[in-house]
Amino acid sequence: MTFLGDLRDGVDRLAQFAELDCEVAALMSGAGALSDDSVREAFDAVAGLSRQVQKLEVVLAGVIARRSTRAAGHAGLAQTGGFRTPVQMVQEITGVPRGVAIRVVKVGEALAEGADVGGAGPAELVEAAVAADAVGPWHQPLSAALMSGAITRAQVDVIRRGLGEPPTIEGRDDSDVIDVWRIAAQQLIDEAPGCTVEDLGASARAVRDAIDPVGAEARWAEHYAARSFRMRVDADGRTHGHIVFDDLGAAWWQSVMDAALRPRRGGPRFVSEDELKAAASLADDPRTNEQLAYDLMLDMFRAGTTAEAKDVFGTRQAGVRMITIRDRDESGTPLRRDAFGRLLAVAHSEDGALTFPGSVLDRTLCETGFIDVTLDPCGNPLDVGREHRLFTPPQRIALAARDGGCMWPGCDRPPAYCEAHHIDEWVADEGRTDIDRGILLCTYHHVHLHFAGFRIVRDGLGAFILVPPPGESAAPVELRSKSPLRWLFDPPPRVGWRLAA
Repeated sequence: MTFLGDLRDGVDRLAQFAELDCEVAALMSGAGALSDDSVREAFDAVAGLSRQVQKLEVVLAGVIARRSTRAAGHAGLAQTGGFRTPVQMVQEITGVPRGVAIRVVKVGEALAEGADVGGAGPAELVEAAVAADAVGPWHQPLSAALMSGAITRAQVDVIRRGLGEPPTIEGRDDSDVIDVWRIAAQQLIDEAPGCTVEDLGASARAVRDAIDPVGAEARWAEHYAARSFRMRVDADGRTHGHIVFDDLGAAWWQSVMDAALRPRRGGPRFVSEDELKAAASLADDPRTNEQLAYDLMLDMFRAGTTAEAKDVFGTRQAGVRMITIRDRDESGTPLRRDAFGRLLAVAHSEDGALTFPGSVLDRTLCETGFIDVTLDPCGNPLDVGREHRLFTPPQRIALAARDGGCMWPGCDRPPAYCEAHHIDEWVADEGRTDIDRGILLCTYHHVHLHFAGFRIVRDGLGAFILVPPPGESAAPVELRSKSPLRWLFDPPPRVGWRLAA
């Protein structure tokens, strides 16, 4: 079917709802008269139309960019319309912020890159993007996926920015490096349907640093050099503060906020009686989360080193847990270091949102300790399980390493906010609390699963499957790990890829 044919089909899907065939002023009333099922179906149709329109938007932006180059001068497409650049033209016509316009143009330029479109129109550019094969640029799979409707414009943008451009590595053929980036792009395309855009961007950055540890060291240094704190007084005499964190500082401070404000942000409910009282007190506190965070910051400054950690943080002390692949010889010596003696490896925060280079990992190991978690080739922690109702702290660490946070599709809650759900009903005289029968879910989705009648099943050590409530027509969904280590897992029947040692 043609592009415009798909567009017409989307409009026809909406046309079946007579309530929406009204004046614009009455649209809210018309939509309000729809049944719940009709609202879901109509919204799905609108989302499909939006993807089609976005597709054409970036294609046209690519054409505008191609016809508005410096070489075209004042005769360029944008310039003849009185615009200095293609970005300005897109911004003023669409009314979007400049940042959004820049991303639209960049995605459009990527569609045209590697294809001989010259002064081609939108239809030719679409055809060229879909038909281009693997000899094109590394991001060619992104262009093809966008045109096929597999991913959206925003997802293309975060994957491209997250992966960045392939580096030039001495002693390595550029085509080999490009192939690795192309494989990474395809893997992220496959993950996109079950991720938020933010989660997808974090995944892209995590895999970039995993396949380019040398670049990870340089990026860390750049972020560290940019750290800053400044204060200013405005015209009304109020003092403002502005902080630019380095990556480790940001992770530590986030752990402080998580430890202190978990009851307000949906932390685990299975805690002691004293903790329940403290949680209830915090939940009922009239201050906003922002005010609580401010007061916490000042309390920490005032307490300094004189207060015990539990006086400030409560029973859960703040801290950053890093996850990495152990890479040592029999004597315990790291196998790979650069010319400066820095470990050529990367570590990740539990949720995979942040990457730490080898030098930071080395320093952290000197200051703290480590816990070994052994995983099988499919990413399943090897644990014999225990005859207790609740998962033990070591088991929860293993679950965090495997799951990386709430496993519910689209959820971004980190491990600290999650509860361990038994996929088999636990019975005191029969049940087992084994890691392979447990999965991390945030409080909201844990409650929702039990309340709405969902089930999570697993065949042996295969993938966890979310089964909808009885009577619903939705298909079961395979749950995907949020862990930064998932790139090393190769669970059947899905074939992934492994990083070279």
